[in-house]
Amino acid sequence: MSASETDRSLSPDVSVSGGLPVFPRGFFFGAATASYQIEGGAGEDGRGPSIWDTYCRRPGRITGGASGDVACDHYHRWPEDIALMKDLGLDTYRFSIAWPRIQPTGTGPANTPGLDFYDRLVDALLDAGITPAATLYHWDLPQALEDTGGWRVRSTVDAFTDYTRIVAERLGDRVGRWFTLNEPFCTAFVGHAIGRHAPGTREGTPALAAAHHLLLAHGHAARILKDTTRGDVGIALNPDRLLPATHDPADLAACARAETLHNTIWLDPLLAHRYPTTETDTWGPLIQDPTWRHDGDLDIITTPLDFLGINYYRPITIAHTPHQDPDPTTRTATDIRATETWQDGVRHTAMDWPVVPSSLTDLLTDLKHRYPTLPPIVITENGSAEHGDTPGPDGRIHDTDRITYLHTHLTALTHAINNGIDIRGYYAWSLMDNFEWAHGYTKRFGLIHIDYTTQTRTPKDSYHWYHHLITHHHNTHTP
Repeated sequence: MSASETDRSLSPDVSVSGGLPVFPRGFFFGAATASYQIEGGAGEDGRGPSIWDTYCRRPGRITGGASGDVACDHYHRWPEDIALMKDLGLDTYRFSIAWPRIQPTGTGPANTPGLDFYDRLVDALLDAGITPAATLYHWDLPQALEDTGGWRVRSTVDAFTDYTRIVAERLGDRVGRWFTLNEPFCTAFVGHAIGRHAPGTREGTPALAAAHHLLLAHGHAARILKDTTRGDVGIALNPDRLLPATHDPADLAACARAETLHNTIWLDPLLAHRYPTTETDTWGPLIQDPTWRHDGDLDIITTPLDFLGINYYRPITIAHTPHQDPDPTTRTATDIRATETWQDGVRHTAMDWPVVPSSLTDLLTDLKHRYPTLPPIVITENGSAEHGDTPGPDGRIHDTDRITYLHTHLTALTHAINNGIDIRGYYAWSLMDNFEWAHGYTKRFGLIHIDYTTQTRTPKDSYHWYHHLITHHHNTHTP
């Protein structure tokens, strides 16, 4: 469906005329995507292989044996996608740049066709009145760098710094908002310890080294971006609202260790110039001799942020569990005597994630309490995968559950603003259905439905609801 064909009418059970959350003047609305999840064009114009190209080819890793080779074919269909963004009314669009398109092996001279693609994308967004917001790293590390140690080794920090300079020199005069990294937790721990994401390993100390090197890479990149570009600079983290399963001391202690793993290992260095005081209790011998940390690293990591990006989907309930591996020499970094448990009494999405909108308010309020100098917040991802997210007999996608999810979480965001939290904007995840990592194409988060056989784009009811919200917001604040 083209933008000109978009039908604004909604199902009778979808309310758009009343009860919309109200945001302050200047608040912006966007949507987000990631390069490997939507672009396709995996072997075109000099793009090199990434760790996700490699990971997807390992049997049993991805549901249905899927990959991002074609995905949403955004590499070729971006003009149509930008037309849909304009029709939606987005103020801003958050996309990520594929490092292997810019430097196919992660080092060396820039690949001109790769830079040209993002150059055209940025210019077209500006022509559509949409502020480009670029993420430098959304998990697609060039495979050649993984082969030499990846994020476990310090040389990858140097490579990322060089890559940042290349991108900043080409796009820095037009990108309005920069994100150095997306969810380093997933890179370091889901990728290197749980093994559910690329590179798909189960490691202990090397995963902790990867976490540190990611933060260090952020710091170096932030300094370059601040010195050479016009846009605001931040990072997108996914801090979790963690709740103990019971008031038993063992569960409370497990929840404290989970806070270290999910939250303070990132937030303390970034915002408080320190490493977590709880890290020894959390990791024990895995972190007793952190040789990967050098003097002066914290000074670089704590480069001031113009904003802090928060990706948020659901709270997590934590219970105590014994070590899965009693041997610390083979234990992974996520084996911290804590496990996620099911949360009863609430709706769960197609990802089996509990829907508790108030937990977003609680998370943001708690962050402000813990870090008094908290920078302005941008919600950089928020959304849901839902069951039955396919066209009905009338050809429409009546994703009422997603609309309710968005409405209630945006309302929770207004509560945080009313509590004094400085929140500047919101990006829905995701603009379109896409390759959902280990789930392949079985989970759909998009405001726009993608038929992966025909590549037809069909705006869902949630797309129209979001359009109404954005329009209402701008009309409210029109002089």
